[in-house]
Amino acid sequence: MNQTATAPASTSETKTVGPRLLSLDALRGFDMFWIIGADELVHGLRKLSDAGLIQSLADQLEHKAWQGFHFEDLIFPMFVFMVGISLVFSLTRTIAQEGRAGALKRIVRRTVLLYLLGVFYYGGFGTPFERIRLLGVLQRIALCYGFAAVLFCYLKPKGLVAACVGLLVGYWALMTFVPVPGVGAGNFAEGKNLTNYLDKQYLPLRKWDGDHDPEGLLSTLPAIATCLLGVFAGLLLGSKSVPEQKKVGLLVGAGVAGVALGWLWGFQFPVIKKIWTSSYVLVAGGYSALLLALFYQVIDVWKCQWWARPFVWVGMNPITIYMAVNLVDFGKIAERFVGGDLNQRFGAGGDLAVAIASLALVFGFCHFLYRRKIFLRL
Repeated sequence: MNQTATAPASTSETKTVGPRLLSLDALRGFDMFWIIGADELVHGLRKLSDAGLIQSLADQLEHKAWQGFHFEDLIFPMFVFMVGISLVFSLTRTIAQEGRAGALKRIVRRTVLLYLLGVFYYGGFGTPFERIRLLGVLQRIALCYGFAAVLFCYLKPKGLVAACVGLLVGYWALMTFVPVPGVGAGNFAEGKNLTNYLDKQYLPLRKWDGDHDPEGLLSTLPAIATCLLGVFAGLLLGSKSVPEQKKVGLLVGAGVAGVALGWLWGFQFPVIKKIWTSSYVLVAGGYSALLLALFYQVIDVWKCQWWARPFVWVGMNPITIYMAVNLVDFGKIAERFVGGDLNQRFGAGGDLAVAIASLALVFGFCHFLYRRKIFLRL
């Protein structure tokens, strides 16, 4: 998901290429930070103290069982949001250099490779055939990138807005008015909604939640809208005509509006991550815009960057790190340094010590790749 900042364009209107957005790399790394082990750090702290703040933070690092929203429910859609930002920068440059045909070849190649990495992540063909997971986290990112990127190549900003609104409203209409056999229409409970029903009927092989999947068939549509929200942020950040401070203000305004509209819509169409409801898209997109505004203000406007360097190491290589954590048990390696008898001497802090050592190993690995300019490019 690499990017180089450019002026905004929807097709081939703008040719300029500018400096890299450090804030976007840092925010991506911050997002990955919670995936690669920061949650274990918090759970280790909870074993040391039952303070209300630590308990509240630990609760936020658990997904909502169904309806509602915790910080943990922001991590995945924020990454999809940033994929949208990045594709604006990378495809604007590709269109300027190779034309729309070259951009489409790049889109197809990246989509297919990322999808196949997703299949590999969940075991690939090393698992029984019926256990292969066709739709998962990386597969959803691949599909969101592919569809949003094609739309970006062919539509102007107004067309992209229409597509985003159409996806959100269309998904709401399907979920609200199309009846589920034996249940009826407008039921959003788990196992009784249209998204889960279609997964049960038409999604083959392994499904994460029994007979349905949180990254299933129909819920991919609003996930594409999440990516398009990132495209809008990318167009704003790449604009040469909008002052930096105004960009921050617009991101904050859009973020507040998204969160407010999402929760209001949630009274009728509940905020549910596992079926990626339209209200969830707006809430997650709003919070993503607010965090982006904060990082952009501090890192790119105020130029306060020293603290963000470790996040940049991770954010420059997100897919590599995601796959590495899947293939290499950094926790087991960490136990070789602070495990066994030494771990016992830490008492209640033993798990915390392992979590800290594991994170240190991951960040060390990321720094090694960064220093040697080793980046996975799809």
